[in-house]
Amino acid sequence: MSESAKVVGIIAANPALSSLLAMVVAGDSHLRVRQFESEADLLAYMGIAPLHMLVCDFDRVDGRPAYEMVEGIRLNASLVSPDVPVIALTRTITPPMRHQAISAGIDEVIMKPMSPRHLLQRIQTRLRTRSVVGALGGYRGPDRRNRTPLPEPHPAPARRSTDNVVPLFPDRRTALSGLEI
Repeated sequence: MSESAKVVGIIAANPALSSLLAMVVAGDSHLRVRQFESEADLLAYMGIAPLHMLVCDFDRVDGRPAYEMVEGIRLNASLVSPDVPVIALTRTITPPMRHQAISAGIDEVIMKPMSPRHLLQRIQTRLRTRSVVGALGGYRGPDRRNRTPLPEPHPAPARRSTDNVVPLFPDRRTALSGLEI
């Protein structure tokens, strides 16, 4: 395997879907695919080798729900890559399921049926833009980021006669500052 090859793990609802997804993802020469039949197989692999992306299925009938499995991965410090990016697949999504996915650290949820090529594109994008682990450690995904207050806006500098920018609209900040409430 080349140094730049990324490993994508797939644990889907059934072996047929896993095989189909694996075939399409393996079409990218920069990706290596590992299929898992059970959560135990996945965790055993992650204990000895890193995963760069995990694709899991909410619709699995055996084992824990996907959000519980991902939460267990995130909290297991003995794994090589507990902060692995996760894309989950599902037929339907409910508000509680959305909250559970966010709480567990699932990065993205894709509705089924979907094109396997669409999944490949999402995997490629996620691998290029992955940066969810905060500087202090721990997952900092959507709806959980530490919010910092925005700095106070600086007043606009006075317009100089040498400026080549002509304002088209009056400055609303100065217009609003004279209003009495």
